[in-house]
Amino acid sequence: MTGLVDTHCHLADPRLYGDLEAVLARAREAGIGKIISVGAIGTIEADRLTVEIAERYENVFASVGVHPHDAKDCTDDRIAQLRELAESSKVVAIGESGLDFHYLHSPREAQEASLRRHLEFAGELGLPIVIHCRDAESRLAEILRETGIPPAGGVIHCFTGSTDSAVQFLAFGLLISFSGIVTFKNARSLRETARVVADDFLMVETDAPYLASEPYRGRRNEPAYARRTLEVLAEVRGADPDALSGRIATNAARLFHLPA
Repeated sequence: MTGLVDTHCHLADPRLYGDLEAVLARAREAGIGKIISVGAIGTIEADRLTVEIAERYENVFASVGVHPHDAKDCTDDRIAQLRELAESSKVVAIGESGLDFHYLHSPREAQEASLRRHLEFAGELGLPIVIHCRDAESRLAEILRETGIPPAGGVIHCFTGSTDSAVQFLAFGLLISFSGIVTFKNARSLRETARVVADDFLMVETDAPYLASEPYRGRRNEPAYARRTLEVLAEVRGADPDALSGRIATNAARLFHLPA
């Protein structure tokens, strides 16, 4: 499975950053060829560190944005700082932004306003958008119908919605990324959804340090565990793991314009 891409993790999180060299070494040993590290958690400092990490390591790339949990802090100044960070050649996407109506750490109105700004921002920069969605699929679809998606496309990361929602997002041209949740014993319906996503629209992620796949559930997650998620997806889709890994790497390269 050489060349598998972990399309979404958070290397600037202290739980990974404090052990970064070993984390990246284990990822290489597991056949993870490239990593998309996402800032967007907490303050702008997480985005700054994320870009620094990407600039330090050849196979790491960055996405910057404001998480829906922090949407109330998505000010003009924050967007200006993100715009400056996005000047780095290692920044390949905007986000994660989106809607999280499960926790509501920021009001719905603030989340929707932040999402619209990120969609516009990504379009202006010619970058794809990384979208977070939890318990808000219908409202997200309504907003996307109003605004459209950036010309460079985007991905629904850590997808946990229904098959109908997946089909709806695929109709927008969005890719669907599955995390370790798809390996959980109680995720049968999500595995059924994973069957219907066409090869050209499928991606894999860890969302590390969160959501470690089985049998690592309960531990700190890390990019090396993307391999286990890939194995489960290959099994439920009746696919060869090596071939599916290559297909996902191609999809990630196409969306994020990754070098060969």
